[in-house]
Amino acid sequence: MNKNTLHKATVLAGSVLVCLGAGAVGSIFTVSSVTTWFPGLVKPWFAPPNWLFGPVWTTLYVLMGVALYLVWLEGWKKIQVREAAYLFLIHLVVNAAWSGLFFGLQSPLAGFLCIIVLWSLILALVLKFYRIRPVAAYLLIPYLAWVSFASVLNFAIWQLNP
Repeated sequence: MNKNTLHKATVLAGSVLVCLGAGAVGSIFTVSSVTTWFPGLVKPWFAPPNWLFGPVWTTLYVLMGVALYLVWLEGWKKIQVREAAYLFLIHLVVNAAWSGLFFGLQSPLAGFLCIIVLWSLILALVLKFYRIRPVAAYLLIPYLAWVSFASVLNFAIWQLNP
């Protein structure tokens, strides 16, 4: 393996691990509440089973990492690439914050307000990534779709549990 290939593989692995790390931070807040507080909430009829969330989020974090990597390949010296990467990192903080607000603080309202910000940031990322590398934007579409669904679910939980 040559030096350039090794560097690219390292950046790809790092991009995916950063995203999975954001998920791990979020799960710190989720783990305790998912077996105590969350089961006691009234949920809408369309709420998926709890076991589905882990595989879905893991898949989405991997896709996010690959998307970030593909944008990075376009050249870190380009201002649009750096701006997109910085926005991506900000969005990861908001992503992890949602778990802290919804599960950690046990506040569906705070979670809903946060997920609206998260959804907006994901849409901005899709648009920025599309201008840099369209396939990277396409990799974020399942994430945008899932967070759209999660936003509706979060809102319904907030409304059902005043």
